[in-house]
Amino acid sequence: MNLISAELLKLRTTSLWWIFAVSMVPLYGLALGYNWLTTSVITEMDVPDEGPFGLISMQQIVSNLYTSGQFAGVLLVLLLSAILVTNEFFHLTATATFLTTPRRELVILAKMAVAVLIAVTVWLFTTGLNLIFAPVALSSTNNESFLGESFVWQAISLNLLVHVLWALVGIGCGVLIRSQIGTTITLTVLYVVGTQIFTAVFAVLANQVDEVFMQLRVLVPTLASELLVSGPQSPEDLPRWVGAVVLLAYAGVAGVLGTLITKRRDIA
Repeated sequence: MNLISAELLKLRTTSLWWIFAVSMVPLYGLALGYNWLTTSVITEMDVPDEGPFGLISMQQIVSNLYTSGQFAGVLLVLLLSAILVTNEFFHLTATATFLTTPRRELVILAKMAVAVLIAVTVWLFTTGLNLIFAPVALSSTNNESFLGESFVWQAISLNLLVHVLWALVGIGCGVLIRSQIGTTITLTVLYVVGTQIFTAVFAVLANQVDEVFMQLRVLVPTLASELLVSGPQSPEDLPRWVGAVVLLAYAGVAGVLGTLITKRRDIA
């Protein structure tokens, strides 16, 4: 507990965390507005229950509405988790930290615990707002709230899992890159721009080579998150549990590799 308390203190003294927290508000608003608009458009199309906009698609739309802010929230969690590690090297406190706690894996575990707390906090923030605004959005489009449906709570719960797994990925990436500026820029570019690029690449490969590449796009972490929370969005998509496996693999590799590197790396 002492190590976790120390890591929380380090986080509170980091000037970047509140900047990310403030920026989360408008980003959440944009996500909610987009999902609200999508719900309105689909509802006004007045299509039958059977077909591309039938029950399954409505579940996906509602799930997206109740998990609004996931994209920005996960990015915030990813960056802050990485900063928990890179901050040590940026402020030259890594040597003192590891001299005080020679078992470096305990330090990494403490940082992972704090990263999970960050993930839960962000999830609680967006979920609380979604439980307020999503029923309003659905009501404005002449839909019920769907709060009595199990798929809504499943999406909300899986959204928490997504945030936690990305937090662990952030810790591992922070250990691997170490540079605070380098980590922030690299992860932001890969998360935001990389998602679009890899999606386009897999689409081209599916069109030019084999349709199996449309299924392989789940290897993109952000698309794995989307699959896990919203479920398959086309007949070619894999089951949602595959998204969980992909994220668990990224989190496991990043966490284990990061811990091993930290134990062996010279931090003087």
